[in-house]
Amino acid sequence: MVDLLRDVALDDDTRRRRLYAGDLFLYSPRACSYALCELGRAMLEEAFAPHDPRTIHHHLRAEETAAILAKLKPAFIHHPRCKELIPEILASIGCDLDLVYFDVPRMRSAYPTDYLTSGIAYAFHPHRDTWYSAPQCQINWWLPIYPITQENGLAFYPNYFRRPIANNSEVYNYYRWNATSRATAAQHVRADTRIQPKPQEPVSGPVITPLPEPGGMILFSGAQLHATVENTSGIARYSIDFRTVHRIDARNRDGAENIDSRCTGSAIRDYLRARDLARLPDEVIDVYNDGTELSEGPLTYGA
Repeated sequence: MVDLLRDVALDDDTRRRRLYAGDLFLYSPRACSYALCELGRAMLEEAFAPHDPRTIHHHLRAEETAAILAKLKPAFIHHPRCKELIPEILASIGCDLDLVYFDVPRMRSAYPTDYLTSGIAYAFHPHRDTWYSAPQCQINWWLPIYPITQENGLAFYPNYFRRPIANNSEVYNYYRWNATSRATAAQHVRADTRIQPKPQEPVSGPVITPLPEPGGMILFSGAQLHATVENTSGIARYSIDFRTVHRIDARNRDGAENIDSRCTGSAIRDYLRARDLARLPDEVIDVYNDGTELSEGPLTYGA
């Protein structure tokens, strides 16, 4: 059974154990998490001016929007304020900044289904991040920039946390994706031909769609089966997400059980220590080497 826990006061060790067991955590906005979303909103509104980013599909062709996002999203990822605010967010709910490491924040966009749903604005099918070479101890943090609804949010499929689902995750290697597929996202406007891990059977059962306020946060295990809600709301949804690992859990290969992931490579090199932005030590990274790091491609996101 998966529980949705709202503003529950738990120490980080207990919270991680609950996340690894499949629970979802929902937090109200903090000043720092709201500030991160405010930064994203300001950048969106500047990039799409004079139009409202939420209704840009009424004003620009999909190709024009994709071109704007191709500049906007990397600018957000590399904005220095992000690396200041994320440690504040982690500290605000009790994370140890010497032991918790985060990756760069991504700005996501989910447009109405007849507009732009591929490439730079990919509408994610049901998937686990662990199919994309995330370590089993990865925790995802997801924040909406504008208000969301059941028709444009983030969907979770709790029946599959402990239940394998047929998938083709063996097609994915993290380093090969960095080398051949990541940089081409903006080119996939009308259809996305990049090979990605997907379920190979229909997804069924109950769906949980939490609705945090702008600046509020959903925390969930990278092993959760989740997807972009098919956007029938008539307005675009914009959100921010980043991921964390705890150094001790990463070293011990602790985390959620791997029940069906067969990808290769690892995103383990992408994480930065919240205290000082240092990378994980080699003794941790070496645990995740499988030989493909020697030949497949760049070892880190953005390399």
